[in-house]
Amino acid sequence: MLRRLRFCLPALVILVAVAGVVSAQEASTPAPGSAERRAIADALRAPVEKELKQKVVFKIDHLKVSGEWAFLRGVPQRPGGGKVDYNATPYRRRIEDGVFDDWICALLRKRAGKWQVVKYVIGATDVVYEGWDEEYKAPSAIFN
Repeated sequence: MLRRLRFCLPALVILVAVAGVVSAQEASTPAPGSAERRAIADALRAPVEKELKQKVVFKIDHLKVSGEWAFLRGVPQRPGGGKVDYNATPYRRRIEDGVFDDWICALLRKRAGKWQVVKYVIGATDVVYEGWDEEYKAPSAIFN
């Protein structure tokens, strides 16, 4: 009996550790209109409006949260759904050169109960967030 326990105990410890890692990687999508979804969008809105010098809302295509991390992918728009005017922004030249796609991605982290932007990119023509999970130690599940 003792011999069997010595064999089972390490296996149980490994199983619990693996289960903890798997559950830490789970991600969920905050419901449209929820307080958490609004808080995430509002945290991103502040720096984006400052950079673009205009009011924006986000048409969110992907939003996942896991623990203190969130990842958002979508399209910045004017309130009411109109297109953002990029003419007076740093993106104007990229648009003229044909190297701008109208979308945004952002990584946020909740600190002291408030969502804070870790990094965001507007207009990328590739998958700029590839590797953010490793670079920022964010759960990979939020990017899928």
